Amino acid sequence: MDRMLVVVFDNEAKAYEGKKALQQLDNEGSLSVYAYAVLAKNADGTTSIKQGDDVGPLGTLLGTSMGSLIGLLGGPAGVALGATLGFGAGSAADIDNARIGDDFITDITKQLTPSKVAVVAEIDEDWTTPVDTRMEQIGGTVYRRALSEARKTSNEEEVAAMRADLAQMKAEHAKAHADRKAKLQEKINQLDSKIQDQLQKAKERREAAQRQAQAKAQVLKAKAAAAKAKAS
Repeated sequence: MDRMLVVVFDNEAKAYEGKKALQQLDNEGSLSVYAYAVLAKNADGTTSIKQGDDVGPLGTLLGTSMGSLIGLLGGPAGVALGATLGFGAGSAADIDNARIGDDFITDITKQLTPSKVAVVAEIDEDWTTPVDTRMEQIGGTVYRRALSEARKTSNEEEVAAMRADLAQMKAEHAKAHADRKAKLQEKINQLDSKIQDQLQKAKERREAAQRQAQAKAQVLKAKAAAAKAKAS
């Protein structure tokens, strides 16, 4: 099952130990790790991703579920965090793209207090015991949540409602007096802009989901090839 995993540690050293344990579990075949990062909550309340090789095999986190989760966990520090990752905080902090409930975000935010460090990963696991046992031995607090399907219905309904409003405004515009036409046209332009923005965001989410699926397939293909080579 595809899941988002967050393990909170008291310090950076333990977090890197936790990251190493997660990689070992992947090598052992206990799970598949699609992407991972080490996220630190600084003493001043800002949030940052530690440098090094901490961005996992999915490469850039732009548009991914994990990138969105990290943006949400960044909170007020999202601007700096976004710069580190290569995208803006606004695009990162999207609960729909994260594909997890806001209660999950709340639980982690309460635990990830200043000076603590978390390992954030998108994984595929069938059995929770291997991760839980290994992380508890290191001193980590484990949070996990199954990833939901990308939300479509609510966005489609919102666009449909805006289009209905747009059609009504255009009908009124056609019958309006000259002094009213300008005001209606301004509202029409604003609403049409919002519709186009929603459609563009939906397109970006679809494309990101496709890229993510392709990247995951490549990860699994590479693992299968490595296992075959080892067995021969």
